[in-house]
Amino acid sequence: MKERITVALIYDFDGTLAPGNMQEYDFIPAVGKSNMEFWHEANTLAEEQDADQVLTYMARMLQAAQSKGLSLRREAFRESGRNVKFYNGVIEWFKRINDYGAERGINILHYVNSSGLKEIIEGTAIAHEFKNIYACSFLYNVDGIAYWPAVAVNYTNKTQFIFKINKGVESVFDTKDVNRFMEENKRPVPFSRMIYFGDGTTDIPCMRLVKNFGGHSIAVYNPEEEGQRTVLNELIRDNRVNHVCPADYSEGSEIDTVVKTIIDKVVMDQRLAELEVARQE
Repeated sequence: MKERITVALIYDFDGTLAPGNMQEYDFIPAVGKSNMEFWHEANTLAEEQDADQVLTYMARMLQAAQSKGLSLRREAFRESGRNVKFYNGVIEWFKRINDYGAERGINILHYVNSSGLKEIIEGTAIAHEFKNIYACSFLYNVDGIAYWPAVAVNYTNKTQFIFKINKGVESVFDTKDVNRFMEENKRPVPFSRMIYFGDGTTDIPCMRLVKNFGGHSIAVYNPEEEGQRTVLNELIRDNRVNHVCPADYSEGSEIDTVVKTIIDKVVMDQRLAELEVARQE
């Protein structure tokens, strides 16, 4: 039986699968701050200390929760994730795309590559759909209390996870296998069989990387902000992405059509490659 080829769909989270930032659904209201106030404090701290904005938002989460006496256990962050709301069609998206791929002999894998918090994503209704979630996370002490960042994912170091997916390396800790030489045809997920979904400038390095290596990048925007399409179209003109679509994942939507067409292209490319090999034998 011929082994199925794999296509990886890699998603940013905030603004891509869900409107806004995941902390805004439950965590920020729980610490008694407005969204604007929380992010202003985190970004101001980064500017004053010349620090990474991801690390400062994580620091502010710890500080704000401690000041309000809120739980800093992993389970509390996961509980916060239950309140995250998604764009239209997201819940049903994964099974539909999986089935579409399976009907054509394609194994579909879904990944998250996010600067948001892994623990919150783990509590969402779609967490089980992902083969792996690459995102920020905390270290926990012997009592299970978060006390320090374990992983901080910013817009540039997001690209490392593209290479990990390419070589089938699941661990964040691993730096050996991801840097070990591997023949292109032995890699579990070639770049050409990746589809990257992002919502803006923080995803540009990943979208550009995937596109330049023969994969497909899709910039998405909130359907309620149609003016954003004009802004994101500049990414196409600058040769940074392949497509711009509203973040509507329902059946028959623009993004649904684009992704299914890419899957069809992967199937045809594979058939052509097999024909070329057959002619050489």
